[in-house]
Amino acid sequence: MNIRDTQRAVVIERLSSHLLEHGLAQTSLRQLATAAEVSDRMLLYYFADKAEVLTTTLSSVAQGLVTALDAALPDERVAPDVLLTRALALMRSPIMLPSVRLWLEIVIAAARKQAPFPQLAASIMEGFLGWLEQRLDIADDQQRAETAAHILATVDGIALFDLVGRPDLANAAQALTERGGTTTERAT
Repeated sequence: MNIRDTQRAVVIERLSSHLLEHGLAQTSLRQLATAAEVSDRMLLYYFADKAEVLTTTLSSVAQGLVTALDAALPDERVAPDVLLTRALALMRSPIMLPSVRLWLEIVIAAARKQAPFPQLAASIMEGFLGWLEQRLDIADDQQRAETAAHILATVDGIALFDLVGRPDLANAAQALTERGGTTTERAT
C-alpha cells in the first residue's frame, strides 16, 4: 500500500467515526474535510467527488457492521427463530445504536432519491440479506431468501421503535416475536 492509500484509509476511518456520531446531517464537503482533518482540496485528492466520499465511507461503515455481526453471530446455520432472537439482541444493543441510526438515515435519503443513497442503500440491504441467508438453516433457496427478508424487516421495524424513544413498544414487539406470535392472534 502506498502513502496515498494509507492516508486515504485514515481519512475513511475518521469519516466513518464522524458519520456514526453525527449521521448525515453534517456532510457538506467542508464538514467532511474538517472531520477527516484535511483540507477540502486534499479530500478531493483522495476521492473524485462528494458522492465517492460518502459511498466509500458508508460502505466502510457497513463493512464494519458486518464484521461486528460476524463476531457476535458466528457463521453457523440456525433455525429462523434463533437467528431472529440473536439479531434482535445484537441490533438493539447500545453499541449498535449509531450504526442502526445511520442505516435508517441512509434509507430515508434513498427514499428521497438523493444521490448516492438509492444505490448505496440497495447494496447495503443486499449485503444484510446475504448475511442472514448464509446463517439460516433452510434448504429451499426461495424460502431462505423470504425468511431473511422477514427477519430484516422485523429487526428494522423494532429498531424504529427504539429510535423514536419507544423502547416499551420495541420490547413488546420483540417479546411477541420471540413467542412466535403474530398480529392476528387474539387474547384469550
